[in-house]
Amino acid sequence: MRLRLTALFLMLLMSAAHAAPAPQQVDIPLSSGILHAQLYKPEGEGPFPTVIALHGCGGLGNHSESVLPRYRDWALQLLKAGNAVLLPDSYGSRELGPQCRVKEMHVKARRERVADIAASRAWLMKQSWVARDRVSLIGWANGASALLWAVRPQSAAREAGPDFRAAIAFYPDCRISAGLGWSARVPTLVLIGANDDVSSPPACRQMVDGARGRSALTRIVVYPGAYHDFDRANTPLHAAAGTTDAAAPEHGHLGTDAEARAESQKEVAEWLAR
Repeated sequence: MRLRLTALFLMLLMSAAHAAPAPQQVDIPLSSGILHAQLYKPEGEGPFPTVIALHGCGGLGNHSESVLPRYRDWALQLLKAGNAVLLPDSYGSRELGPQCRVKEMHVKARRERVADIAASRAWLMKQSWVARDRVSLIGWANGASALLWAVRPQSAAREAGPDFRAAIAFYPDCRISAGLGWSARVPTLVLIGANDDVSSPPACRQMVDGARGRSALTRIVVYPGAYHDFDRANTPLHAAAGTTDAAAPEHGHLGTDAEARAESQKEVAEWLAR
C-alpha cells in the first residue's frame, strides 16, 4: 500500500512538473548593471507574441521561488495562450527585498522601473523568436504604475523597432498620473476593484477619462465589490495593516474576488488579441 501511495505521489509530482514548466533566467544589460529576468517561452522557434510582466512592490520572487505563485499563474496562463512571458526582477537584480513598506524607495516606478522596461524591450527586439510587432506590457500595483509612465508619449522608445502592441495595468496608483494629464501612445487597459483602498479607483477613472481625445485607446474596468489583489488566487480578504508581511502594503485591504478574477482573465486575453 505504501509503495502504491509513493508511486502515486511521484506521478502527481511529475504531472505537476509537466504542467508547470520552469522559467529560464536571462540577463539583460542595463546602463548601470544587469537586469535579471525570468522567461517562459513556448516550444518551437516562433516568432511568438511576447508579454513583459512587471511585478508589484513585493518583488518577483523570494529565497525559495524565482517567481511567486501570483505571477507564475499569470505567466502560465499567457504561455498556454501562445505568448512568451518575460518577467524582469527590478528589486532582486539590485539586491533589494520587498519595497512595499520602504519610505525612501531606491527603485522608483517612474525612473528605474521605466528603464527596466526599455531595456527589456531592447533585449526582446534582438531575439529571433520574438514577434517584434506583438510585444505587450502587463503590470500589477507598482509595476502597473511603472507601465503608466512607460507608455506616455514622452517615454517613446529611442531604439528601432515597433512600439508596444498593448498595455494592461492592474490596480496602479493613478494619483500622480491623473494630476499630470496622463495620456498613452499605445492602447492601455486599467483593471481595478471598486473597493480598492490601496490604490485609488476615482483617480484611475479621472486619469483615463482625461486622456480621451488626445491619447491612444484607453479603457478602465472597475469591478464592483473587489479589493486590491482581486486577481491573486487563494487570498482571503484581509487588512494589510494587520500583518507583518514586508511584501504587503502598509494600509488597505487585499484579497481574491473570484468573479473579478475570472472577468479580468477574459479582459486580458481579449486586449492582447486586439
